[in-house]
Amino acid sequence: MKYILFFYILFSLSGCRQQQHSAQETTAGDSRNDEQTITSTPVQEEEEKPSLPAKSRMAHYLDSLGFINIAEADSTIAIELMYTRADNFTGQILYNDLHEAYLHPDAMESLIKAQQLLKELHPGYSLIVYDAARPMSIQQTLWNIVKGTSKYIYVSNPAHGGGLHNYGLAVDLSILDENGIPLSMGTPVDYLGKEAHITQEEQLVKSGKITARERNNRLLLRQVMKKAGFRPLPSEWWHFNRCSRQTAKEKYQVIP
Repeated sequence: MKYILFFYILFSLSGCRQQQHSAQETTAGDSRNDEQTITSTPVQEEEEKPSLPAKSRMAHYLDSLGFINIAEADSTIAIELMYTRADNFTGQILYNDLHEAYLHPDAMESLIKAQQLLKELHPGYSLIVYDAARPMSIQQTLWNIVKGTSKYIYVSNPAHGGGLHNYGLAVDLSILDENGIPLSMGTPVDYLGKEAHITQEEQLVKSGKITARERNNRLLLRQVMKKAGFRPLPSEWWHFNRCSRQTAKEKYQVIP
């Protein structure tokens, strides 16, 4: 009887050990399977973001001088540089190596303020920039095109220090409506003629050269720009200076 009991106990212990061993193998197997499942599950790639165009050489140069990229400072302001295309008054592409709009920090601060003022009056509206900082080398090219013609009065002579664009202190711009369409201002941007002047707009309306609505659109643009610290140019409704030419020469550096 003792022998039978001894063998019974021995057999029971052996069975427990086998069950424990099998349980350990099962657990290890499950663990390995989990690892294999994790490893074999394909990692979901991050959604690719649209890449921005590489900065132009001139943009890097303007960065080094401390000028501010308008699109980076306020992405709500639209940019469409008119001299990157040939459909401007010169009929030529002047910005071969510049497709970004830059301003001096002082002018940039005022432009952001103008955009905010416009949004307060018309939340769906936005400023659109057609020209900003312009190197003097490009100013010379522009001058060479107009000198000796009737259009020379609209372009600053580099020999006399150029204009406020050459300091990053002037901006050419207009307003987009809720649908992203430019408000009608009576003439296209870069139109060199009396219809673009702001000094006799009442007479332009009376003579039918521009409409009352177009004049009101110009007044809106001037309202927000002047309140933000800019000065309008009498001969171009789209052109605004951050300071006088004399102040620019005394306090700021021209862009070569």
